[in-house]
Amino acid sequence: MSATTADHARTKAKTRKNSLHKQRLWALWGSYAALSVFVVIFLVPPFYTLMTSLKSSAEISAQTGSPWMVNHPSLDNFWYLITYPNFQTYYINSVLVTIVTVAVSMVISVLAAFSLARMGFWGSQTLSTGVFLTYLVPPSLLFIPLFQIVGMLGLINNLWCLILLYPTLAVPFCTWIMIGYFSSIPKELDEAALIDGASYMQILTKIFIPVAMPGIIAATIFAFTVSWGAFLYPLAYLYTSNQMVLTVGIISDLIRGDVFQWGKIMAACLLASLPPIVIYAFLMDYYVAGLTAGATKG
Repeated sequence: MSATTADHARTKAKTRKNSLHKQRLWALWGSYAALSVFVVIFLVPPFYTLMTSLKSSAEISAQTGSPWMVNHPSLDNFWYLITYPNFQTYYINSVLVTIVTVAVSMVISVLAAFSLARMGFWGSQTLSTGVFLTYLVPPSLLFIPLFQIVGMLGLINNLWCLILLYPTLAVPFCTWIMIGYFSSIPKELDEAALIDGASYMQILTKIFIPVAMPGIIAATIFAFTVSWGAFLYPLAYLYTSNQMVLTVGIISDLIRGDVFQWGKIMAACLLASLPPIVIYAFLMDYYVAGLTAGATKG
């Protein structure tokens, strides 16, 4: 009787194990199917952009054959842009604005986050929430009053207006990320440093910044993305070629009336997307870690 009971128990356990294995297998295949759909959806536009950038204007205008294939691939569009003085100016302007914006945003964000997360002054929690809520205000609601402010400062059609405005987009979110990361650091570290006579600036530079480097990298990537890809502010405030950045320069220079130079436009988009692709490819893990800490701490 006992042997029969044991066999029944083993059979039942085996059946349960097989059922669990099938459920996991179905979940795995379902995940792969969903991911495959998303991969196709997200990769179709870049693939189409690449195919179009390799076509000549005549082949694009002919509209013969498949739009997804190139009959006579050519790098003429890329070579034209690389040697085109205006495009070089756009690229240099974008790099300059991005570097300065990232540097200014990170200095402000790190100092603000450290103050709000660890110094514990009155109203710091409310101010922390307010800093993040400012990020939720759509830029489309701000660019008109900001236009008047920039006009009074005499910075219309000047790269410095972007350097002044972009940190207002990047600092709130970067500060929120850094608050989460700084809050996750044990308080015993800064308490011990204070007992040893260290100042708050020494605590920040010698303890918090090295420990919170993944969060700083994540905030830096976000600031870079904001300043590199912003479109509305450059469109509203810049109007001459020597001051334009890539996002606005591409459409203003390669679209004339109702004539769209699609091959060059697509090539310009690919060249403009190279820096973000390279940065995200090498630093994606830090970006995810920083966002996760910012979302769960503080």
